[in-house]
Amino acid sequence: MTGVEEAITRAHRDEWARVVATLTRRFGDLDIAEEAAAEAFTTAVERWPSDGVPPGPGAWLTTTANRKAIDRIRRENKRDDKQKEARMAYADDPPEPLGVIDDDRLRLIFTCCHPALALETRVALTLRMVGGLTVPEIARAFLVAESAMGQRITRAKAKIKAARIPYRVPSAEDLPSRVSGVLAALFLVFNEGYLATGADTDPLRHDLTAEAIRLTRLIRALLPEDGEVTGLLALMLLTEARRTARISANGELVALDEQDRGAWDADLIAEGHRLVRERLATGVAPGRYQILAAINAVHTSARDIRDTDWTQILALYDQLVRVDPSPIVALNRAIAVAELDGPEVALAAVDRLDDRLAGYHPFHVTRADLLRRLGRSAESRAAYDKAIALAGNTAETAYLTRRRDQLR
Repeated sequence: MTGVEEAITRAHRDEWARVVATLTRRFGDLDIAEEAAAEAFTTAVERWPSDGVPPGPGAWLTTTANRKAIDRIRRENKRDDKQKEARMAYADDPPEPLGVIDDDRLRLIFTCCHPALALETRVALTLRMVGGLTVPEIARAFLVAESAMGQRITRAKAKIKAARIPYRVPSAEDLPSRVSGVLAALFLVFNEGYLATGADTDPLRHDLTAEAIRLTRLIRALLPEDGEVTGLLALMLLTEARRTARISANGELVALDEQDRGAWDADLIAEGHRLVRERLATGVAPGRYQILAAINAVHTSARDIRDTDWTQILALYDQLVRVDPSPIVALNRAIAVAELDGPEVALAAVDRLDDRLAGYHPFHVTRADLLRRLGRSAESRAAYDKAIALAGNTAETAYLTRRRDQLR
């Protein structure tokens, strides 16, 4: 890439959310903000190669986008004259301080992740308006037709306008529950990248995990005292650190106990551990993401699988069960139980979850492994068959098929 291309790419990554958020606050319309921001970046692509990269790319883009938005309002002529005049009076204002723009980005994130919107819609809208991903990129990420994804985002923006969803940071009373909705959307993006579904996708989607981490870093910068934001970032970093060791040369998923730990990213692990220790030092009772991050910190502290402190992991899962008493947490806890009390005890705990997790492929993967360790090969093969039928990740399917076929 040329220097100008790199500058445009960097500006899109760093400034898109700021530009969209500033325009949304000024014009009160996500459509206008999105279109004007896109036009500003298009203008940058056309002009920066000949004019040079401006000394303040963000301010240049914001000013250009403001003018594009005003031009659109004039063309559409849908606003009354007084409102148009009021908006246009601010067209040539100097750029606002960075802190104000950062607050605008936080307002934008909470608007995109409003509980009135369905979770999958929040994810799509956040990736478009905050992350700057194109509609085709978002559609490919979640295996949805481009036209359907475009309609989903359009309907979401229309609902925000029709329902008059406020463009603001929630009140102190509502903030914890609203933050949890934002984090759930970002965790969904990360998980799709961590173990991508669909036969036509790469088994690991680094673009999605990287975007989820980037947006979570942004939220942490805006809400540094929120423990769950820090916990989610630590969890993502410690998980992403293992990415290069998770797929073999022949395209199979590599289980944790078989991974080359020397291939793990030491810098991401160090940062994740630092964040976990930072939260522990506060003495505040941890939430779900913080406990999951602590579990991953134990795993990434061990030299090999035999060195893993399963007693500590089980204690953390016991703590997690009290915070999140879901069957999925109980399933993951059973894996730690198997290491301490044996596969038979763990299998009894897993089988009690059958009625709630019958359609969840990790349930059958866990059963298959426990039955394998108990020498019950026929039952293990049957469990592998169910897991393979439900798994959507190509690398995982290859791994499970090999494991099943090894059974006699």
